[in-house]
Amino acid sequence: MTHRPGHWVEVADRTFARRYAELDQTLGLVVGDEHCLVIDTGSDERFGAELAAAVREITALPWTVMITHAHFDHFFGTRAFLPCPVWAHARCRDVLADTAEQTRRDWAERYRGEGKADLAVLLEAAELVLPTGVFTQSIELDLGGRAAVLLHPGPAHTDHDVAVHVPDVGVLFAGDLVEQGAPPSVGSDAHLARWPDALDRLLELGPGTIVPGHGDPVDPEFVTRQRDALRERHAAGDPGR
Repeated sequence: MTHRPGHWVEVADRTFARRYAELDQTLGLVVGDEHCLVIDTGSDERFGAELAAAVREITALPWTVMITHAHFDHFFGTRAFLPCPVWAHARCRDVLADTAEQTRRDWAERYRGEGKADLAVLLEAAELVLPTGVFTQSIELDLGGRAAVLLHPGPAHTDHDVAVHVPDVGVLFAGDLVEQGAPPSVGSDAHLARWPDALDRLLELGPGTIVPGHGDPVDPEFVTRQRDALRERHAAGDPGR
């Protein structure tokens, strides 16, 4: 099995989601007048290189990378974009430094068990790139003529999730705070009790379109339903933290 190239979906003016079959993943691109912002970089360096080349089909502007959280499929492709600034939540940097190598080993083993040895090899060869810029609550990036606001709405899918709000077009890139096509992934590092509150904070921004970390772009009503389902899951005694 090899990575199949993704395809762009323009969700608003100069605001794009790139969809991939592997893990049903969705990455993002926001283009300003002077800079562009790449949201997540994929699971290995070949994946990252494909994404970088696809970005260059849209814009030649200097790029900045933003990592939504420290799960392997969102950051191991970053080397393909260097040199550039790489932003993330401060906790994301700490978690990457502490756990990325174990995560690499675990997923390489899983891929081999699924008959995807080529993906295991690519993951094992990928360089870990730590963020060069970190924050804890929010930071606004000036892309030239438009802003991209990086914000942490609170513990949810992890304790360091970051979403990207593009206010001039009402688009929100939610990372794995939102998933379409499958229920949200509630792993051992999730905070299920607080996840609905984090989604409320995102909805308060009034986005018209929300781009999930996996699946197709959705509307606020979809996010509201997913919030309610997470709240019910917690009330039913799900062991998520």
